[in-house]
Amino acid sequence: MRQHIRAAVACVPMFFVGAASAQTPKPVAPDIAFARQIGFIRAHIATGDELVQQRDWSLAYRHFMFPVEEVYGAIRLDLRTYKTPPFDFALKTLANTAKSRDAKRYQPALQKVQTSLAAADAGLKARQPDWPFFVLRVAVAMLAAAPDEYEDAVVEGRITRPISYQVARSYVFEAQRMIDGVADALAAKNADALRDIRDNLAQLKAVFAPLAAPKQPPQELAAVTERVAKIETAAAKL
Repeated sequence: MRQHIRAAVACVPMFFVGAASAQTPKPVAPDIAFARQIGFIRAHIATGDELVQQRDWSLAYRHFMFPVEEVYGAIRLDLRTYKTPPFDFALKTLANTAKSRDAKRYQPALQKVQTSLAAADAGLKARQPDWPFFVLRVAVAMLAAAPDEYEDAVVEGRITRPISYQVARSYVFEAQRMIDGVADALAAKNADALRDIRDNLAQLKAVFAPLAAPKQPPQELAAVTERVAKIETAAAKL
C-alpha cells in the first residue's frame, strides 16, 4: 500500500477546506483527515469480510492487517479528541481470527471493530454542523487515493499486484456507501451534482466489479483518474 495513507492532512484536496457555504462553517482539515483514515479502515474491513465469506482467509488476513500496520498509528493520538476508545486490540484480534481461520470467533471480533468505528463516527458527527456535507468531502478524499493504488497494481499492462487492485476497489466501494448514506440531504442541495457523482461512481464500480483482480486492467489509469476528477468537480458544487 502506498505511503499516502500515512500523510493524512497533506492529502486532503484543497477544495475540501474552502467549499462550505456562508451558512455552513467549513470543516477543519484535521477532522477530514481523521475521518478519511477511519474510512480507510472501514474499507479494508469490508473487503476482508468479503474474502472471509469466500473462505479466502489468507487474503482477508492481509486486508485486516493494513489498518493495524498502516493506519492506526496515524490516528492513535487523535482518538481522545474524537471521543473514540482505543481499538488497536480489536483490530489485532480480528486479524488473528483470520490468520487462524477461526470462524467461531470471527463475527464477535468483527462486531467489536465495527462498534469502535461507529464510536469514531459519533465523535466526528458531534463536531460537524453539516454532516452530509462533511461525509461527501471525506468520501471524495478517500477516492483521491484510489488511482494511486490502481497504478501500483499494474506493471507493463498487467495486474501484477492484485492486492493493490483490491485496495483501490475498497476505496471506491466505501466512498459509494458513504455517499449513499447522505444522498437524500445532498439531493436537496443540488440534485444534478449528486447525479453526476453517482453516475461516475457507478462507472468506477463497474471497473472494479470483481473482487478477484483480473489479469488485465479493466480500464486505463487515465480513465479512472478522470472519473475521480469528475466526482471531485461535482462535489465542489455541493
